[in-house]
Amino acid sequence: MRERFIALLRSPWFIALVALLLRVALLLYKASVIPAEILATVPFQNEVGNVASALASGQGFCCLFRQPTGPTAWLAPVYPLLVAGVFKLLGTFTLRSFYAVVMLNCVFSALVCIPLFHAGERIASRSTAALATWLWAFFPTGIILPYAWIWDSSLSALLAAALLWATLRLADSSRPLHFALYGFLWGISLLTNPSLGALLPFLLAWVFFRHCEANPQKLRLLLVAAAALLVTCLPWTIRNYLQFHRFVPLRSNFAYEFWSGNNEIFDEHSRQVNRITRYEQTHLYARLGENAFLDDKLQKAKSFVSAHPSLYAQLCARRIVATWLGTESPWQDFLHADSLLTRSLLLWNAITLLGMIVGLVRLYLRQRSYFFPVAVFPLFFPIAFYLAHTSLRHRHPCDPVLALLLSVAIAGTAVRKTPE
Repeated sequence: MRERFIALLRSPWFIALVALLLRVALLLYKASVIPAEILATVPFQNEVGNVASALASGQGFCCLFRQPTGPTAWLAPVYPLLVAGVFKLLGTFTLRSFYAVVMLNCVFSALVCIPLFHAGERIASRSTAALATWLWAFFPTGIILPYAWIWDSSLSALLAAALLWATLRLADSSRPLHFALYGFLWGISLLTNPSLGALLPFLLAWVFFRHCEANPQKLRLLLVAAAALLVTCLPWTIRNYLQFHRFVPLRSNFAYEFWSGNNEIFDEHSRQVNRITRYEQTHLYARLGENAFLDDKLQKAKSFVSAHPSLYAQLCARRIVATWLGTESPWQDFLHADSLLTRSLLLWNAITLLGMIVGLVRLYLRQRSYFFPVAVFPLFFPIAFYLAHTSLRHRHPCDPVLALLLSVAIAGTAVRKTPE
């Protein structure tokens, strides 16, 4: 009986079930205190909900701000298409659709447990893998974000964990089918969250150099993966070129994100009106069109950075802090918080950051062969957000790897030391 109980605690499927129940419990609690009419509409009042509504009504991938502003490439297509499918089945902006989409997010988040467990088992031990998976089950952002954001955050976390696991497995494979499936997984990941592309060159390079001497066919196999990725993404890229007459491989909105984090509102000496309203930006977008609107934002952001290099460096430093601690001034916010939950989240972010650093050090010392593909997630994935703007939602695809590193930090002696 004791062995069965321990085996159950180490089962990734059992842990995934617990993770799902925790996420659904938050959903049910929030639904019990928020009026149904609000749940049916407010969570969808964002770009994903607007585009999904247009898709469900047969207008196509368009109407970014719920206005007839024409086609858009502001978002990658996978998640809006999923939400549009729910709208077609259960109605646009209905309570049933809200529950269905959030349940999908909860399932995506819970399923992270499976690739995370197998990646942890490959890197360290079954016990360390189980601990990482349990940490993910109770990870605050993993519980909160499926409900809080009708966005691709939970699906992106699942895909990021799957990419890590697939990369670790692929390093020892010589089957073209495995490389083709790996390329397809990358294609779906990029069409869901293009920010994951920051990891692509590093993980492919690790796969290549892992056994390049032992397997001279590795380059040919990587070309198979690249071809599968290209075939997966090419239709969307062609669509974007036909619509916008410019090369937009995945999505177009970086210029706006870059401007939104770097503009005159951050300059306390500016004589301009330091105010940005959604109405103002929506009206400007509708008047200029997507291409001209984004060109204008990119030019303004570049001008701001050129005119304020010191301030831009400060903003980047503040965004680095916010990425890992949840706020630009974590100590002050902790002291002045009037909520135990807020203080707990700030404390958890600090513990996670410390655990990430300790976990990386221990992984480097005891399992150096797997250090690089794990380290690239926290080291390289957030860079674009440091440059533009950030939040815990943007960092979320890294969070499963943070749970793994926290597990390594706690159970460091369980990481098998292997020769370099």
